[in-house]
Amino acid sequence: MGSILSDLRYTVLAGMVLVVVFFFIYANGQGYESMTFWTFFFRWAHVLSGVMWIGLLWYFNFVQIPNMPNIPDEQKPAIGKVIAPAALFWFRWGAMATLITGLILAMLSGYLIEALTIGISEGFAVPKHVAIGLGMWLAIIMFINVWFVIWPNQKIALGIIDAPDDAKPAAARTAMLFSRTNTMLSFPMFFGMVSAQNLY
Repeated sequence: MGSILSDLRYTVLAGMVLVVVFFFIYANGQGYESMTFWTFFFRWAHVLSGVMWIGLLWYFNFVQIPNMPNIPDEQKPAIGKVIAPAALFWFRWGAMATLITGLILAMLSGYLIEALTIGISEGFAVPKHVAIGLGMWLAIIMFINVWFVIWPNQKIALGIIDAPDDAKPAAARTAMLFSRTNTMLSFPMFFGMVSAQNLY
């Protein structure tokens, strides 16, 4: 067991094997109709990728950014050159996977257009579509912030791309402010998503 847990790839692979085992246990007990399975699969993938995305967003905002002033200057390069680039890789691709799986899930569930129009196409008559639509649009705004504001500015701030030294502090501040924006939006986004599934 130690060899599996000592290597992240083996740990993730073991987790996926357990998922397959769970799937066969459940399938053997009741069977799965094709559409039900795919809807479930994309909901699972959506939640999994969302945990990666928002977990890292909250790591940056609740752990890394507030504690950077407490780190001695000689140790800061380890964060900027090693930890932050790795975290940003999973952060931005987690955002991409969350968006794609969420749109597929909405399509398979039959409310993609209704959600994207925030229920306008139905005269706001279906509260679930309004709630999920608001959550989806907040997530889309957050995704745009990740890929088109936070990541480009982080590349400058961390020196991943060449830029004048005086551009780095401004880029770091812009990335931080948009990351904080996403943190703020994550709370109502989750409210819209969860309320759509549980209140309506």
